[in-house]
Amino acid sequence: MSNQIQNPSFLLRVRVYYEDTDALGLVYHATYLRFMERARTEWLRSLGFEQHDARDRDNLGFIVRSLRLDYVRGARLDDLLEVSVAIAQRGGASLSLEQEVRRAGDGALCCRGWVKVACVRADTLKPRPLPEQLLAEIAHVC
Repeated sequence: MSNQIQNPSFLLRVRVYYEDTDALGLVYHATYLRFMERARTEWLRSLGFEQHDARDRDNLGFIVRSLRLDYVRGARLDDLLEVSVAIAQRGGASLSLEQEVRRAGDGALCCRGWVKVACVRADTLKPRPLPEQLLAEIAHVC
């Protein structure tokens, strides 16, 4: 078994449905991206940071700047998965996150990802500093 993220900031459980699978009955490769996006969104929500409020009230948003995925083992229909989020690095206007998708129960690693998200002005998509409220919340988990 592969080394797990030591201290994930957040863990989201998701069930694999038929719509998530490919012709072989494995989770379709792009579906892992959706699971990871969902986990990042719920992680931010758990910190009291609602993305639509940030966009509408503060003209702020996050965009994926880069990502890398390693597919290790295919998950299958009805598997219960745990999707983790951990902060790898914090910049002035970006966060680098490490994410894993593991099968609940045996902890088998299915997919690991490294995602860099940039904080931007929603209207111009130009970089802007990470919000102080978010920095204060993530300081507890870094």
